[in-house]
Amino acid sequence: MSPRRLASSGIDMRDWSSYDRPKRRTKPRTKQRPDYSSLPIGTVITIDRGRYRCRLDDGVEVTAAKARQLGRKSVIVGDKVRLDGDVSGAEGSLARIVHTEERVTVLRRTADDTDPHERPIVANADQVVVVTALADPPPRPGIIDRILVAAHAAGVSPILCLTKADLASGDDFVAMYSQLGIPVTTSQPGADLAELHQLLRGKVSVLVGHSGVGKSTLINALVPGVNRVTGHVNDVTGRGRHTSTSAEAIPLSEGGWIIDTPGVRSFGLSHVDAEDILAGFEELDAASADCPRGCHHTDNSPGCALDEAVSEGRVQQSRVDSLRRLLGATAPR
Repeated sequence: MSPRRLASSGIDMRDWSSYDRPKRRTKPRTKQRPDYSSLPIGTVITIDRGRYRCRLDDGVEVTAAKARQLGRKSVIVGDKVRLDGDVSGAEGSLARIVHTEERVTVLRRTADDTDPHERPIVANADQVVVVTALADPPPRPGIIDRILVAAHAAGVSPILCLTKADLASGDDFVAMYSQLGIPVTTSQPGADLAELHQLLRGKVSVLVGHSGVGKSTLINALVPGVNRVTGHVNDVTGRGRHTSTSAEAIPLSEGGWIIDTPGVRSFGLSHVDAEDILAGFEELDAASADCPRGCHHTDNSPGCALDEAVSEGRVQQSRVDSLRRLLGATAPR
């Protein structure tokens, strides 16, 4: 208000105590944040068009929406979340995800080796089951190595499952990947899956592999009655059809969870560096301390200490070959 209008209104300009400051139109900022520690915790088991299906500790499943402050792509399958609102699980009820707990592990990939944007697959998984078919479609060792690299970087234990063993022998793959110290199991229609059940017992396991390898078929055999949609492999392209459109966690009768994921056509590793891979091989990591500076630990790396360690019998050649195969999977194309 101008001084002239103040004088005409009868307000004494020398006495500011009679002047009332205009009201703020917005609420004042505060550093106090809501406390969600008393809210129930649920596990996100599937996501469908902006609706999150969560399972509480008491077994009740609720549908929830995500609070705006969490931002986009902040909640993925496997997350532990705090739920507010209606958590009764009744038909038509809707809760609200207001907070995500700290993740123990996150399995990630990128679209390709040059893509800077990470794509989280699942959170809080204990182990990743790399599923590959021995035939129809033919196995792809390259993508297997890439998934193994991502598992090492995420701190998730890998398991290799070879499906369709009735169509081709898996002896070569068993010999190749057993050298990595990775459990390898095979399956075929009607086969006994006791070994795989034992590996999955009490763990949160995620199935990863390209389309058509039989991930959904494997889950139908592990969890009778779940009835996951399955497809067939195209005879012309040799590729499978995407039958699983989103990740879904399914409880196992023996305890634990199995997470089905959509098939992947590519598995980029731009978020993983060579040091993370080498750290997964403890004895080779120690031996590499004698390598020259900037050594890439490949077959043609001059002066690589890993070759000397093999000749002296301090490390196994098969372990060095496995490391170099994984390093080669992340090398720029």
